[in-house]
Amino acid sequence: MKLASYANGEWYRASGSGKVLSNAVSGEAIAEISSEGLDFASVADYARRVGGPALRKFTFHQRALMLKELAKYLMERKEIFYALSSATGATRSDSWIDIEGGIATLFTYSGKGRRELPNSNICLDGPQEIIARENTFTAQHVYTPIQGVAVHINAFNFPCWGMLEKLAPTLLAGVPAIVKPASQTAYLTELMFQHIVESGILPQGAVQLICGSTGNLLDQLDFQDAVSFTGSASTGLMLKKTPAISENSVRFFMEADSLNCSILGSDVDPGSVEFDLYIKEVVREITAKSGQKCTAIRRAIVPADRLDAVADALVNRLASTTIGNPASEGVRMGALAGLEQRADVLAQVEKLTAANETVVNRGSDIELIDADAERGAFMAPVIFYARDPLQSNANDVEAFGPVSTLMTYRDADEAIEIAARGKGSLVASVITADTQVATRLTTGIAACHGRVMVLNEACAKESTGHGSPLPHLVHGGPGRAGGSEEMGGIRGVKHYMQRTALQGSPDMLSAITGQWMTGSERKLDQVHPFRKRFDQLEVGDAVVTDKREITLADIESFADLTGDRFYAHMDAEAASRNPFFEDRVAHGYFLVSMAAGLFVWPGEGPVLANYGLDHLRFSAPVYAGDVLQVQFTCKQKVNRETEDYGEVRWDTTIVNQDDQVVANYDVLTLVAKQA
Repeated sequence: MKLASYANGEWYRASGSGKVLSNAVSGEAIAEISSEGLDFASVADYARRVGGPALRKFTFHQRALMLKELAKYLMERKEIFYALSSATGATRSDSWIDIEGGIATLFTYSGKGRRELPNSNICLDGPQEIIARENTFTAQHVYTPIQGVAVHINAFNFPCWGMLEKLAPTLLAGVPAIVKPASQTAYLTELMFQHIVESGILPQGAVQLICGSTGNLLDQLDFQDAVSFTGSASTGLMLKKTPAISENSVRFFMEADSLNCSILGSDVDPGSVEFDLYIKEVVREITAKSGQKCTAIRRAIVPADRLDAVADALVNRLASTTIGNPASEGVRMGALAGLEQRADVLAQVEKLTAANETVVNRGSDIELIDADAERGAFMAPVIFYARDPLQSNANDVEAFGPVSTLMTYRDADEAIEIAARGKGSLVASVITADTQVATRLTTGIAACHGRVMVLNEACAKESTGHGSPLPHLVHGGPGRAGGSEEMGGIRGVKHYMQRTALQGSPDMLSAITGQWMTGSERKLDQVHPFRKRFDQLEVGDAVVTDKREITLADIESFADLTGDRFYAHMDAEAASRNPFFEDRVAHGYFLVSMAAGLFVWPGEGPVLANYGLDHLRFSAPVYAGDVLQVQFTCKQKVNRETEDYGEVRWDTTIVNQDDQVVANYDVLTLVAKQA
């Protein structure tokens, strides 16, 4: 099978011969890969000219729904991908992470996009900035999609997840992508990509695929483009030095080498729940995906007096690990991705062997299930012990396979120093039952890691484990790990957007952003805003209410009704001793309830429900005798694409007789659309 690229809206196969790819289990040729003949300038141009405008026609919510539909489409076809995944050396559980984990990332970004982003093409960043005394000149930070293309260069170990976890935030941002899978396992990426294209869910030009070399593609990039790279640090640095990337300040996100660590707390005794959890985590990270995970535990850092117990437990646990054909029943660990990959891992093992003691290394003396050791890329787990953990080359050499090194520490400071010797990692874990141990270690190592997992008995049942990146959380790390981030929920979307500070009049910025700004005109008419359907409402529609005088009887009635008899509401002398008050004050929550009584139109109508308040602040005390009024303004409309109602955010400002703001907050309502 000759793998095809998908470029300029059509499938392309190179006419000449290409590199032969082998089945990791049997060694048989499985595919041939080449991108020879592709015009990479036209590929980049097609993404910018066709894909970008097509995606940007849709709002965040509409693009989020595309991700949901695509996820459903791929999930229905998951068994097709599982059938081929075993050729990469992956077991069913390994493949689950890759296939269903990748699809789940699409689902997650679809949900977060609709919950956390507006249904528009512009995203506000933070609150309005008040920069002028009279507020006739104001400012607002916003995000808008970059208008170029994102080039995704992926690693071999997760051919499906690696593609989807990059595509989800990129497409949600409204940016087209060119996917370049690692050649070694590109046959699985290409298979899933075929189904993405066949689904017809994404607009033309939104995604393209290059199977083989990227040629001069990176030379075509400019300041509106981005590169997201996963792979070795040496390759990443070489790509980052491409003149077009450095000269044009192309966004370059790199996830590279990572000597992740797991620290066993000094409080954990052999035989305890936490001790067993530690052994389980280390063994899982050595054997899952045959250790070919960028998040695998490469350094197991344990108290010096627990070394023998940990080593014995690991040896016993690994002795029962079955290795062989991942498609066969009972196999727990499959093959590395190929013979070349195994040769590379063994070369790194040689370096580690020369400088560390060997605890476990079965070498080629392994019994395989339904597999040939000569033809398949199989390798047994290897564990080392670093005699000098601060100077060991295990802090520098990454064997990207089933390999880990035990390191010992005397106290928390030394454990933190050992962790830092990894020079920056994607993830670290701390297994402890002691909150003080957890606090000291976590705060000590956090600066060197993109993610820190603290594990104990209380969270073990629901824990996703040391080595599982989640779409909700940042995946990346400082230093050796590349210095950037992926995913992280909506943070990952913003990587493909430009943050801009807008300045102008409140009315002008309201029109540009689609959100009412403080200082903007309020549109007052004879029809109460609560009588308007979602489609009829406009940002800026408002009501300025009648006034109400607050009485001592109001304060006491609210206290009787709620049971809130805080002294500042009930005792004048005690209240006057409080540095914030001069007399008894009205309850803040009474003010909120009172305001609703002023601004609500009571009849049955388009407003279906009030589902919350945001940003509530009480900015000045209210005393008996104060006269209050409410300024109630339609601040933002969010259309819910799949519902017969939309979400409306109302700016609610309560002022007193001196026009002093005493409270401000957003009211959230659900409002029916036109029938």
